[in-house]
Amino acid sequence: MSFKKNKYVVIKQAISKDMATFIYNYFLMKKQVYDTCLKQRFISPYEVLLGEYEGDEGQIPHTYSCYSDIAMETLMLKCQPIMEKITGLKLTPAYTFARIYKHGDILHRHKDRFSCEISTTMNLGGDPWPIYLDPTGSNNILSGSETTTIVKPKAPKGIKVDLKPGDMLVYSGCELEHWRNKFKGKECIQAFLH
Repeated sequence: MSFKKNKYVVIKQAISKDMATFIYNYFLMKKQVYDTCLKQRFISPYEVLLGEYEGDEGQIPHTYSCYSDIAMETLMLKCQPIMEKITGLKLTPAYTFARIYKHGDILHRHKDRFSCEISTTMNLGGDPWPIYLDPTGSNNILSGSETTTIVKPKAPKGIKVDLKPGDMLVYSGCELEHWRNKFKGKECIQAFLH
């Protein structure tokens, strides 16, 4: 499959399953540290170095996430040559983000901001949760915010992409609408490398 033609490509085993499991467990432990520090009042909810729970206005309310975690930044540098080869582009790292999705979470249909021109989502572990892409590049959102979206009645249903731990979807985040339906599992950790 050609990234230039389709604006997305799946890379199976971009990292090994063992490495994905290691990072998965690391990120679960980081959340436990955050939760403990918050509960014991060692930190305030406004100190985001260890991560944060997104507020009601966030993309995924009340879900733990972290920007620019050192392990995720290192993962981005490891994956950059793979991404450059598959896209045929010279890429400049922008930022990383990781999230522990929980039961009931929904990622509404959207396009990304400019800093996510070339995006990835990498499955690090947990329960399976497909992502959907609209490869037409059309605009099907009538109105929306990070927490709600109204989609045109005849919008394409999208292409379902299932990722196993270590698999990575590389896509043109500013051009292709993407989303995830309501999560039925317990937890799923995804790393986003932009």
